[in-house]
Amino acid sequence: MTADANPVSSNMTPEDAIDPNQALVPSVQQVNEVRVNTGFWPKMKKVAARIPFADQVLSVWYAAKDPQTPATAKGIMFGALAYFVLPVDAIPDIFAGIGFTDDAAVIAALLATLGSNIKSHHRDQARQALRRLADD
Repeated sequence: MTADANPVSSNMTPEDAIDPNQALVPSVQQVNEVRVNTGFWPKMKKVAARIPFADQVLSVWYAAKDPQTPATAKGIMFGALAYFVLPVDAIPDIFAGIGFTDDAAVIAALLATLGSNIKSHHRDQARQALRRLADD
């Protein structure tokens, strides 16, 4: 299933992707997961060197993909990652200096509330991924 095949995706705004009331709705979770699975690595390759919170985003990615992470935490994580991946958000990423401040705020809020679900092995995987991205 693609995000475009789901009627929810065409009507979903960036705010819907991270709305706690929506993030655990199964159809929204599916859309968020599809968006993240297709858009995460291309975006990280483009921006990892420019954003100081890349390691945190990657840690969230690895935690969201971990089968040991609780389903409710995964739903919120995929919502935050979908917001990061979406091309249209509160502050467009093309604005130098401020374009990622809204994304950083979403990731910071996620870490403040769900940080206990991000384990040391997720952080290790994130550091290894950053090294690989830097080598490319």
